[in-house]
Amino acid sequence: MTEETKEVEEMTAEGEGEENDQETQIGELEATLAQLQQQMAEREQQVEGEVSALKQQLSVAAAKYRGLLLANAPEVPQELVRGETPEEVEASFAAAREMVEKVKRQLEAQAQSERVPTGAPARTPPDFGALSPQEKIAYALAQQQG
Repeated sequence: MTEETKEVEEMTAEGEGEENDQETQIGELEATLAQLQQQMAEREQQVEGEVSALKQQLSVAAAKYRGLLLANAPEVPQELVRGETPEEVEASFAAAREMVEKVKRQLEAQAQSERVPTGAPARTPPDFGALSPQEKIAYALAQQQG
């Protein structure tokens, strides 16, 4: 064989060796990628579980907070206070309390306008100006006897 042929064969062997190395690296990278994707999927499931647990805890905390607010303000109707988070419960409670105060002020104003003085009206002496002289004398005699 000639020298040129030897060189071509060596280059071909080197090229095949490089291709094998690249295929091996690709295979390793694909395996690593699959492993990382699996780990990421497992982590996503774990995070979703943690998020679900935290949402449940938040809901329980909001319910307890709502109960405490309503216990300290019995004038506020329970139906008016809602929310899934403590912030929503707080905002709902503030609106409900404002509504209760507004209704209370309106009822007090209505009661003031309809107020009747207590007791009987002040006693005034009878008006004798409309009586005839005979009626005046009869009235005076009845007062002396009785």
